Amino acid sequence: MGFLRIKTLIITGLLIGLFGVSNVVQSAPNTNVISVLCNSGTYTKGDPFTISLAYILDELTNVTPSQKGYNYQNISPYPNAFAYGHASCNQNLTSTNCKTCLDAAEVNMLSGCSNAIGARATLNDCSIRFQSRN
Repeated sequence: MGFLRIKTLIITGLLIGLFGVSNVVQSAPNTNVISVLCNSGTYTKGDPFTISLAYILDELTNVTPSQKGYNYQNISPYPNAFAYGHASCNQNLTSTNCKTCLDAAEVNMLSGCSNAIGARATLNDCSIRFQSRN
């Protein structure tokens, strides 16, 4: 009887350990593009909006992964050309994978929406968007 009980405890422990480890296993973020949408309005290279846009995109890609729920929005601090932005990631990602996904989303958004005053990129595991408010 004692042997059967020890065997049962060992098997139970192994199963609990196996299921516990399965939650720790991580995979790369799914960066397949679902959509990229662009505002038809544009800005020029000398426009003060370029500074606001650089600020807000840096904030979104670097701060969002450190936020609880991977959900962050902000406005640039430059009043002569405000930029608003929002980013979010799948909550099952690690913060590193959230950052990786947002970086990919930013590249897709900017390459598809050159000089747009607003744009949004939605990938399978994250999204990022910005908009000018003048």
